[in-house]
Amino acid sequence: MSVSQSEKAEIFRQLHEGPESFIIGNVFDAGSARILSGLGYKALATSSGGFAGTIGRRDGRISRDEALAHAATVVGATDLPVSADFENGFGDEPEYVAETIRLAAEAGLVGCTIEDATKDKDNPIYPFDAAVARIEAAVADADALGFAFHLTGRCENFLRGNTDLDDTIRRLKAYEDAGAKFLKAPGLPDLEAVKTVCSALSKPFNFMVGIPGRSFDVASLQASGVRRISLATAIYRSAMQAVVDAATEARDQGTFGFVKTGLPSPDLA
Repeated sequence: MSVSQSEKAEIFRQLHEGPESFIIGNVFDAGSARILSGLGYKALATSSGGFAGTIGRRDGRISRDEALAHAATVVGATDLPVSADFENGFGDEPEYVAETIRLAAEAGLVGCTIEDATKDKDNPIYPFDAAVARIEAAVADADALGFAFHLTGRCENFLRGNTDLDDTIRRLKAYEDAGAKFLKAPGLPDLEAVKTVCSALSKPFNFMVGIPGRSFDVASLQASGVRRISLATAIYRSAMQAVVDAATEARDQGTFGFVKTGLPSPDLA
């Protein structure tokens, strides 16, 4: 049964208002999208790092056109709502970020994440006013789409060397006030920081797992106020580790213990 984009957007909204936190499955291609769909996930998201890896690049080195084409492929593989990791919107100017939102909707997405990282190693985070203006522009175009496109405002402080929790909260609250429907701040150091951030916000907070020592279990995150839990590149990295392990066994031992029956496949969906 085909599900319309507006219906998917409504499902996505309801997931954030349910009685429990939910895990959004970050996928890296159409096959992994179908597998997670078949496993019962309720919503999916693209992984910028995972997708970049599939074409032999590092995270942050894909173009907007490439990211949009990838997102459309994932959307076409499932009837689930799909959001996207669109990094900083692939451009600095608010108008460019706003255009990215329009193109995201055309690709079939029901939401995306826009972060405040600049991709400039000397000045890794946009100044406060510029960061807020970018979210405001994105929200304005999202609100004009004719359906509920769900923008997530993402603060990159803790991934970019700024461990000032107060500044992170200030930015998240500003993105919230600018109209972002969800908020995200990867790399928070402990559950107390997670709880502090969630308590400061009135809109749903997305916690990102995948960082060793900072990937807390669902029960603890839910108790801290988290509504959405994303897997980021964790599934992709796990899959690639399995590739390394299998190839190493075959090369070094001449055995094939990694060959198993009943493995998930895209046909699972």
